[in-house]
Amino acid sequence: MNENVVKGALALALCTAVAGAFAAPVGYGAATTGGGAKTPVTVTSLADAQAKIDAYKSGGLVLYYTGKFDYNTITDVCAQWKKPAQTLEIKNKSDITILGASDSSANFGIHIAGSASNIIVQNMTIGLLPGGESADSISLEGMSSGKPNNIWIDHNTIFASLTMCPGAGDASFDGGIDMKKGAHHVTVSYNYVHDYQKVALNGYSDKDTANSGSLTTYHHNRFDNVKSRLPLLRFGKAHIYNNYFGNVHSSGINVRMGATALIEGNYFENVVNPVTSRDSSKIGYWELRDNYVGTGITWTTAEGTYANATDWKTTKAYGDVGYKYTLDTAGNVKGRAIATAGARTNLAQ
Repeated sequence: MNENVVKGALALALCTAVAGAFAAPVGYGAATTGGGAKTPVTVTSLADAQAKIDAYKSGGLVLYYTGKFDYNTITDVCAQWKKPAQTLEIKNKSDITILGASDSSANFGIHIAGSASNIIVQNMTIGLLPGGESADSISLEGMSSGKPNNIWIDHNTIFASLTMCPGAGDASFDGGIDMKKGAHHVTVSYNYVHDYQKVALNGYSDKDTANSGSLTTYHHNRFDNVKSRLPLLRFGKAHIYNNYFGNVHSSGINVRMGATALIEGNYFENVVNPVTSRDSSKIGYWELRDNYVGTGITWTTAEGTYANATDWKTTKAYGDVGYKYTLDTAGNVKGRAIATAGARTNLAQ
């Protein structure tokens, strides 16, 4: 048998073992299928993965990443931000799946840009990136060539460090899962993000009006020991349900610049400013439904225009999300998040 056929069959078997019964996304990114049933191509490094993407034209591509990075080799986290960023670029290409092996780990980010569409990033472990402000773990960015759409970010583990490094401060590590300049129809599900200062940007500035058409679903994610941006939402709309928010040190869901969020069935404990609008010239709005509010909730004031959901009341109706979903009881969300969110859970739900 041809050697390439053997390798392809092995990669497919390994990919199937990781994915189990491959579930479809729920939410605004529900149309995402990625590379579909294409035979997985095994890649072992950033360079290998980039070469395969650069050579790919159309028809579907599934990359099965088996590379391993030993995070114990990083003895000084404050040296990371001074190093060059390492990023896998998916620009103006479509129908791609990046699937991490169960024991894989990466020290590079993934940038989905321009007209890239129908992209899945799943089961990746990404941590302690070099590059500081030039490096996001996973980022979506609109460009003159188009806006990323139909994206599914699912079952990834993403981490950095809360260390405030001299000369860099909270820019020692940049965004965890960031979206800007009009990326739309995105589902972010079952991810485990921990020890991150800036978790999830959605709309990069108060002038990012391209984000007005952004539609994002965040569900069944676990956010633990983080500082802020869960997400930071400017313009656009987001449905945020059945997520666990624990040990949040600065602010949680921060809805700004006229954005609207439907926040339901989430679990909050030990969170500073769990639902707020601050640090922009205009506030945003929220509809709150059936959230579990545990112990350790505190609130702070802010300079300028701001609002806090201290009374846990809706400020603006969200309207119909436009898709079907099953809502878990909020009190059960913490246990489920610990059991299912992140890589290496066999895509458990």
